Formats: sequence, structure tokens, C-alpha cells
Amino acid sequence: MLRIIDTETTGLEGGPETVVEIASVDIVDGVICNPMSDFVKPLEPIGFEAMAIHHITEDMVEGAPLLGEVIGRYLGAEVYVAHNAKFDRSKLPQIDAPWICTAKLARALLPEHKSHSNQYLRYSLGLKPELPEGLYAHRALYDCYVTAELLIYMGRLAKWTIREMREISSNPSLINAIRFGKHKGLTFAEIAKIDPGYLRWLVGNNEDEDILFTARHWLNGGI
Repeated sequence: MLRIIDTETTGLEGGPETVVEIASVDIVDGVICNPMSDFVKPLEPIGFEAMAIHHITEDMVEGAPLLGEVIGRYLGAEVYVAHNAKFDRSKLPQIDAPWICTAKLARALLPEHKSHSNQYLRYSLGLKPELPEGLYAHRALYDCYVTAELLIYMGRLAKWTIREMREISSNPSLINAIRFGKHKGLTFAEIAKIDPGYLRWLVGNNEDEDILFTARHWLNGGI
């Protein structure tokens, strides 16, 4: 049984105290089932930039339980799956099972795609997850359904074993386009041609393993 899990947070930084919503679905014999979701009261204010993405406001989490009070419902799976698993794993240190990252799987299987975000892949691949009524993008349970559908789609194409997916997820992966800074939206291949100095700057000033791996790859001529 695979458990697809997602968190929404007060912002992009911080640890478990920033979670405002947690949700999961399971994949059992290729079927998406057992949806769960909970609002969580964070120990810091929700940032407005985060609100603009997930639309979870302070009044929605007022009176909600702390993460430690609900996390037990989500434990016990053999393997956990998330899109950009490194992020969700950092928010859920209580989970000590293996993780699979669908973002890294997508980069490995679909390198030609300009973006490997959940929603981009949903529409570019024509995925049609069966969503409960009332859910919308960037709510935790909605994103779980999309990630589950994406994992099933890629699994049919690649025929990966769990071990192979774990191995891909544990290694750095090549990113197509950069999502921040002065070259936002350009591919790393394009940046290598017009501004290789920026890639050298990234290597010295960034800690993200995928960005470092990609910058070094293109500084080495794309080999």
C-alpha cells in the first residue's frame, strides 16, 4: 500500500509548526482510496503569500488540533509518496518510512516537459482524477488525488518497481527550467548558453541538491 500525502503550510520555510493542513489518499491494487484530511493549527501566523495559494485563512484553522494530535491517523503506511517529497518530509518528521518523490520520477520519465509541477503535469498529460466535490487546487486533499493519478500514470508507462522509484527519489534530478531569479522561466540549457556565470553563481550560493546537480550538469556541457 502506498500513501500519497500532502501538506499546506504558513509559508515555504520552517518545520512541523508551519503545517495548516494535512491530507492523504492510499493506492491499493491500483485504486485510489481512503481519503483523509485535517486542518492543523500552526504555531505561527499564515503568510499572505501562502494564503494566496491555498486560500486557508486564520479563521479556518482557529480551534483546529495541533499536528501532533492528528498525525497518528496518517502513520503506518509501508511507503509514502509526495510531489516534491523533500518539502513534505521536512514538515512530517514523525514519518520514518521510505518516501517516493513524483516530481523526481516525472523529471526522469518526462524530461521534455517544460515544467514538472503537479498542475502542469495534470493538464499536459490529460490526467482526469476523480475529485470529491468542493475541492480546488493547492488544497492538500486535492493535490493528493492529482499526485496519485500522476503516479499511476507514470507507473503504467515505466513499469518501475518500488525499489526503482525509491532509488530515483533518493538521487538528485535534472530540472528543466528555473523558477526564480533573473532568469526565471528559462531552461538551464538556455542559461548555459547566455549566462554560464549565473550557473557558477548558483553552484556557490544554493543548497538545493537538484539545482546544484542541474547547474553542474550544464556547466559540464550537458554531459
